[in-house]
Amino acid sequence: MASENIKVEITQKETIKPSSPTPRHLSSTDLSVFDQFTPEIYVPLLLFYPSSSDEEVNNIDHHSLFAERSNLLKTSLSEALTRFYPFAGEFVYNVSIRCNDHGAGFHEAQVNCSLSKILENPDLGILKLFVPTAVESKQAEAGHLLLVQVNLFKCGGMAIGVSISHKVADAATLSTFIKSWTEIALGSDSTIVPAVLPAEFLVAATLFPPQDFFSSSKPIVEFAENKCVTKRFVFDAAKIAALKSKAASTTLPNPTRVEVVSALIWKCATEASRSKLGFVKPSVLLQVLNMRKRSGQALTENILGNFLWYFTSMTMESELDLESLVEKLRKGIEEYKEKYPSGLSSEVILQSLKESGNLLLKDSTENYTCTSWCRFPFYEANFGWGKPSWVSTHGSELKNKILLMDMSDGVGIEALLTLKEEDMAIIESNEELLAYASVNPTVI
Repeated sequence: MASENIKVEITQKETIKPSSPTPRHLSSTDLSVFDQFTPEIYVPLLLFYPSSSDEEVNNIDHHSLFAERSNLLKTSLSEALTRFYPFAGEFVYNVSIRCNDHGAGFHEAQVNCSLSKILENPDLGILKLFVPTAVESKQAEAGHLLLVQVNLFKCGGMAIGVSISHKVADAATLSTFIKSWTEIALGSDSTIVPAVLPAEFLVAATLFPPQDFFSSSKPIVEFAENKCVTKRFVFDAAKIAALKSKAASTTLPNPTRVEVVSALIWKCATEASRSKLGFVKPSVLLQVLNMRKRSGQALTENILGNFLWYFTSMTMESELDLESLVEKLRKGIEEYKEKYPSGLSSEVILQSLKESGNLLLKDSTENYTCTSWCRFPFYEANFGWGKPSWVSTHGSELKNKILLMDMSDGVGIEALLTLKEEDMAIIESNEELLAYASVNPTVI
């Protein structure tokens, strides 16, 4: 079956409300300045669960089992929304979340092929069919801040697609939510599973108050449309070890796996762009990092919502060296610690963004953005039928974007790279990159 013949039919749509009403004194949650400058898009997550051998041997009725599991997901989601009550609310443009128990969207879908078809030859375009709304959706189009789509394959395998508004959650918050949801589904006692305290939502806006500058209805940054393509590059554990050895230096003898993969992709993408341009253009990499354990501030480790910052590294050298690029990435973070020993404030954030302006839109530099979802325990997401065999997302619409995710072993890395078509055509044949990465290998 060719990928273009794969069909996903939505068979049911409903709204899941919190199991208990949100108290009146929590009826509104202010956005923090981090939430404010985060674009209004939806973050997609896909969790794939194969059917078990027992189901196949005992000839289980897949549709009955699917209905049972779907009901469990809905019941546990309802309870999880009581704890993560802003996710069931409505977005008031760049000011607050109205926590009115509007609910989360829940879709059931049937897929006309076996899960193995998807895993044998992953197609990032097809993966978009398994999530409930497009990345570029606004709340008015999606209908909810959180949506879930449960997909049943012909073999009995499942894919759970989650779309959450970036205005209420970054990947760390989404990970915390998924963990709590699975624990509820497994029947963990509520006295054992820590309830999410209101303070964990409210503390962000207290520490990092919203700024009037971001309250305009006009987007802070507008992204230019480009004809882009996203490809999946996989670095297994052995290749990661070899790459770390190659990138090590006397200055930085123990680079992290995220640093070396980021630096290699940055290097190869810059070379591809320059070969097309015919001249040396300064290249900038913005690392998007979770600040919960990096801020140096009290009360930030468990913040919910968005708590991300951008670390800029630039190279103007004509000859790119992997060791020096890795050192630049590390230096960008160390310079932050020196500049802001007491952490960030809303005023500092606002000033930094004003100074940088629309950096990503400037033609004088070639800009890349790298986000890492590594170390978030998405592969631990067990709702009662085992852990996912594959965790992924789908392609981005933004050019020069790198998204890093763990492989199932927690050591290897899957990189989703989005480039302009002509740049991707060049980088796909880069011998240095292909020495360490496989292009879209099978998941099975």
